[in-house]
Amino acid sequence: MIEAQGLTKRYGSKTAVDGMTFTVQPGKVTGFLGPNGAGKSTTMRMVVGLDRPTAGTVTVNGRRYAEHRAPLQEVGALLDAKAVHTGRTAQNHLLAMAATHGIGRRRVDEVIEMTGLGPVARKRVGGFSLGMGQRLGIASAMLGDPATLILDEPVNGLDPEGVLWVRNLVKYLAGQGRTVFLSSHLMSEMAVTADHVVVVGRGRLLADAPVQEIVGLAAGTTVRVRSPQASALEELLRRQGLAVTSTELGLLEVTGGTAPAIGDAAAAAGIALHELTPVHGSLEDAYLQLTADDVEFHADPSAAGRPALAAAGAPEPTLSSGATAPTTEGALR
Repeated sequence: MIEAQGLTKRYGSKTAVDGMTFTVQPGKVTGFLGPNGAGKSTTMRMVVGLDRPTAGTVTVNGRRYAEHRAPLQEVGALLDAKAVHTGRTAQNHLLAMAATHGIGRRRVDEVIEMTGLGPVARKRVGGFSLGMGQRLGIASAMLGDPATLILDEPVNGLDPEGVLWVRNLVKYLAGQGRTVFLSSHLMSEMAVTADHVVVVGRGRLLADAPVQEIVGLAAGTTVRVRSPQASALEELLRRQGLAVTSTELGLLEVTGGTAPAIGDAAAAAGIALHELTPVHGSLEDAYLQLTADDVEFHADPSAAGRPALAAAGAPEPTLSSGATAPTTEGALR
């Protein structure tokens, strides 16, 4: 179990983590979400004693990390997969770590096999791909067979098979009653992996709840309606105060009403329906709503390419008569 109470970290005038209080329970996969610069990595570093809190406390299994006599056997952490001596082989790196805790070679061989590192175990880490580096980082975290696992962006650089492997691994470990705390920017992956999520922004706690409860925060359910009389249906629904968007011929997306109510209204007006599908909010929708005011770094997609054009002295491209400029639904995050 990980318990943070009023956890705060300041670097000079900048507050990276601002009074966070949360608990990561065993037996669950807990996702740690937030925009870049939200304080996720700083929080994880404080959990494992790499940064000292300015205020507040954080404990793992009831003790501060530094108080554990055999920390590798209490907490396994992947915070920076590149923090490895590039001249060592993967096997020698793990053997050196194991020696610090009296862990036998058999366990080293087990984690090499578990993480699929066998074919490259005797190769120097400096030549590893990003994905193989991630696998070595996970092997290092698992070396002490810890009760608590902390993984910062564990699927970064992995191929689809590797992503599925990490997903199944963390679910298996949580099913054994271990504490699993992981961050990721892949909302689709977190939605199918995590049981619980902690969402932060600008160093502050924004949400701490089960995934389904967080998804329920996504404002409004959209109903997809397909009809051969879409124009008449759109007029009818607008008169009832519903928001209607026509996305293609014969297809409407309606917000502000329920599928049964829309179906009843169409039936009463004698309008045929070929589809009536509620489209619920996703974890990504809820996350974007929660963090909308806490994104520190915004980009303007429309500015892409302008500096290069200006430097070359070339005029900005203009649209020919009748052309329509492409639009972007939202700022890149």
